[in-house]
Amino acid sequence: MPEMIDYTAPERHRCALVTVDAQRDYIANESPVRSAACSQTVEPLARLVAGVRARGVPILHTVRYYRPDGSNVDLCRRKAVEEGMRVLMPGSLGAELLAEILPDPAIRLDPYLLMDGGYQAIGPREEALYKPRWGAFYDTALAQRLAVHGVTTLLVAGFNFASSGRATTLEASERDYRVVLVPDAAAGADETAQRELCRVGVHLLPVDDCLAWLGGGTPSPRTAPAEMA
Repeated sequence: MPEMIDYTAPERHRCALVTVDAQRDYIANESPVRSAACSQTVEPLARLVAGVRARGVPILHTVRYYRPDGSNVDLCRRKAVEEGMRVLMPGSLGAELLAEILPDPAIRLDPYLLMDGGYQAIGPREEALYKPRWGAFYDTALAQRLAVHGVTTLLVAGFNFASSGRATTLEASERDYRVVLVPDAAAGADETAQRELCRVGVHLLPVDDCLAWLGGGTPSPRTAPAEMA
């Protein structure tokens, strides 16, 4: 009997971590886009990034910026920005990556380089890119940067899973990447969302299991939430 091929099986030696929207405005006390779910995700996300970095796995951080005139803002938030909502402003502290996930807390991003379509190296095998909409592949160089590293498998984590994380995961799947969602490091990735994504071949690995798997151990990624496995 011929061996069954699993075309979605993650490949640990050809993977990269993509973080989505891991920016300070989402946890700042006075921010209008502050999220309790994002605040609760900082610790596991930081642990994931540190562990991935220590293993030499490429990391690509994707971020949003809102121009003060609203010209690059999603339609659902454009009016609020035009009328004075100030979040994710280029050059502002709130638009910076979380200090907890940076290789050096003193690093600042260059928003104008990123908004012009460039990428910024912030460490060995670690870069930042700007995404103009929810998904990290939409009108970005992400696929090209992943190709430079020979990546077939994406680990997805970060903030705003209901919008940006889900969109990024589906965009990766439709481009035939093998996808692993790290649910405890993805703010808002509830069990319903996990079940839905498993149906399109997305695998699940919580932070500790993910780091063990990257190190050559077990468990292997699974295609169902823990209570269904």
